[in-house]
Amino acid sequence: MTNAGPRPMALGDDAARALANATKTVPQMESISPRWLVHLLNWVPVEAGIYRVNKVSHPESVDIQCDNFDESPLPETFVDYEKSPREYRLKAVHTILDVHTRVSDLYSSPHDQIAQQLRLTIEAIKEHQEGELINSPDYGLIANVADKQKVTTLGGPPTPDDLDNMIAKAWKEPGFFLTHPEGIAAFGRECTRRGVPPPTVSLFGSQFLTWRGIPIIPSDKVPVEDGKTKFLLIRTGESRQGVVGLFQPGLAGEQSPGLSVKFMGIDRSAIASYLVSLYCSLAILTDDAVALLEGAEVDKFHDYDPKYRK
Repeated sequence: MTNAGPRPMALGDDAARALANATKTVPQMESISPRWLVHLLNWVPVEAGIYRVNKVSHPESVDIQCDNFDESPLPETFVDYEKSPREYRLKAVHTILDVHTRVSDLYSSPHDQIAQQLRLTIEAIKEHQEGELINSPDYGLIANVADKQKVTTLGGPPTPDDLDNMIAKAWKEPGFFLTHPEGIAAFGRECTRRGVPPPTVSLFGSQFLTWRGIPIIPSDKVPVEDGKTKFLLIRTGESRQGVVGLFQPGLAGEQSPGLSVKFMGIDRSAIASYLVSLYCSLAILTDDAVALLEGAEVDKFHDYDPKYRK
């Protein structure tokens, strides 16, 4: 007889897996971020998609004097308004999600295919929304900073002096700094090099660096170009004449403020379609609500360059 070798003494892992159920996660998408800017803005509902910002014209001309306790007449004055105030119109972000009914019918356990497709599409739209709030050439923060509110670094990484200059520009109740995560890292290295490591604060269950008590919020939507990024200092809220987000309330199929999902039907190829729409904009109510630092270098090797070690 031929010896066939020893027989296995127990069931192997590979065979056992044939009878086991794997625990499955919902789809993970690396591009999803915390979107802190959206959480930190005050959002204002807009009727008919139009938001008009009325401003005082020549506020320095309002004549106010103290009573001199004599019979001389006090000056008369009035407050004039701009004749053509800026109007912000809500911008739409649309996409159509297509799901074959065969897929949703057969493969929706343990996770509903339509629900997951909609969840990921909505996440992608909200990521795009934050990018537009920062970078839109029409209403974005960077494009609408007044020239007098801009600060240019003298070169090298962002420094405490740079952020102090920003605070001097937007000193009325500043809420937070906003920059790319690489900008925060460069600022932290520069503070450590100078012996003034910035303290941290806890917001939304996360830790943030601060400067002068003002949190520095990260967003990967702030551009990094040629090794340089920008810092924004922002005051928020209508009551503080700050920055406000704008959205359309009461949409049909509303999933969250300004965002709706509408079922468009099933075509002859058994494709179910869903229209996902987001309506939003942003308004800077007064010029001094925002300050902008430009040209902050994020290359970590500057820490070792002698010309930056003055």
